[in-house]
Parts: sequence; C-alpha cells; structure tokens
Amino acid sequence: MKNPFDAYTMKARLVPAIIAGAPAFAFVAIFVSWGKFGLTHAIASTALTVLFAAFADVARRRGKAIEPKLIERMGGQPTTTTLRHRDGTYDDDTKAAFHAFIAAKLAKPAPTREEEAADHAGADNYYARGATWLRENTRDAKKFDILLNENISYGFRRNLLGLKLPGFLLNAVIVAVCLAIFWQRRPVDLSNTFDAKLLAVVVIAVLHAIYLALFVTESGVFEAARTYARQLLLCTQSPHLGGVPKPRSAVARKSPRRRASGEETDREATTVTSGAEKLS
Repeated sequence: MKNPFDAYTMKARLVPAIIAGAPAFAFVAIFVSWGKFGLTHAIASTALTVLFAAFADVARRRGKAIEPKLIERMGGQPTTTTLRHRDGTYDDDTKAAFHAFIAAKLAKPAPTREEEAADHAGADNYYARGATWLRENTRDAKKFDILLNENISYGFRRNLLGLKLPGFLLNAVIVAVCLAIFWQRRPVDLSNTFDAKLLAVVVIAVLHAIYLALFVTESGVFEAARTYARQLLLCTQSPHLGGVPKPRSAVARKSPRRRASGEETDREATTVTSGAEKLS
C-alpha cells in the first residue's frame, strides 16, 4: 500500500486542503475548550486526523477534475509540447538528444520535423509515450529528489486551484454564520473573549478570500507544470537512466522571460533530477 504520509500526499494534497479550509478550522476552534486534555479531546483529535485524510482525497479529486482544462489551455502536456520540433524551449542539439534517448527506450525512431508537420497527433502521441516512460522510471525519490520536489510543487498548486471555488464558498458561509451570531448577540462587546475570537474568524475569512483571489491562479499552475516538464526531460541526462550529462551551454535557450529566472534554469542544468508521481 502507498504510504499515506509520504511527502507528496502531505505537501501536495493535505496542505492545500488545510489551507482551503483554514477559516472553518478557525471557526471550530473557538468552540473547543483548550484548558485541559481529556477523552473528548482525544476522540476529537482522532476524528480530525481522519477528516484531514478525507480532505486530502478531496483536494486530489478537485485537482484532477480541473487538470484537463488546464492542459488544454497550455496547448497540451508541457513535456509533449517541449519535445515538438516547432517548440523553441531547447536548442536543436539538446532536443535531438532528448529524441535519441526516447527513441532508444521506446525502440522506435522519433518523428522528424517533416513527419511531425504532416501528423501532429501522431507525433504528440509518440512524445507522450516517451514522457510516460520517463515518469515511470524516475519514481525513486532518493535518486530523483529534485524532480519529486517539482512534482510536489505542481500538485500543490493544481490541487489548491481546484479548491479555490469551494474555498470562496466556505468563506462566505463562515462569514454569514459569524454575522448571524453577532446579530443574535448584539450589541457586540469585543472585550468579551468569544466576540473577539468571532471577529478574528471573520478577518481570517476575508484575508483568506483575498489570498485565494490574488495568489491561487492558473498562471502559477502553468509555471509549476513547465518547470516539472523541463526537469523531467533533463532526467534523460541522468546516469541513473544511462544518460550522459550535457554541458551547460547545451541546456534550454533562455527567452527574455526565462533570463529573469536564470538561477532556476542553471540549477536544472547542473543537477541530476529527482523522482516523482506522474504529472496528473
């Protein structure tokens, strides 16, 4: 069985679920007595652990649900699009090395530029098969730890984006409930501990909604997906897969946008990559 507490599950599934549900957790916390720990608290803690596991699964399901549209808006899986002859992410020599590696593993020549132009779908199917081979053979977290980290980053952003709408709805419900309680308890007295905590929950919910609106975006997911794809393709140079590392000059071309993030690209060019779950 898969370890339910592995790095990917904890960081890419559970953490987004906790972030999305933060206002609800804060709201529930004000009704719990923290003065002493008893049997009730033990039962509640156990139930909360189970609930977190359920939230992690919900985060994964929501992320998977929105992924097809994300891939469509990116023009296809980043690994597939990067391997296309017409894509300018890498220079011709580096791309030829990627194609040669995949061709050796699939025991089938890679499409030429002319063949790709004549049959886009067939070429993409070939590149997708190559990317699948790479994913299946880079799952060792110790040998391919950087790739694992990039996959976790992608999974975190994708799953949190999938929880964005439920997070907004949850915030609205929490704020409405808090305002209803204030209405029942009017006039509000902030010197009262409960009222002060209730106001804090409202503030948390509002700030949480602002965070979701401004920082949980499709562009963030696209960035993480492309970074993971570049790192996955660089695994072809890993000695763990029988590859030969390329000199730094042979690594991806830097567009003006990529030059701004040169440190990340240099890190990818000089480090043998990490292992992971597949990008989906």
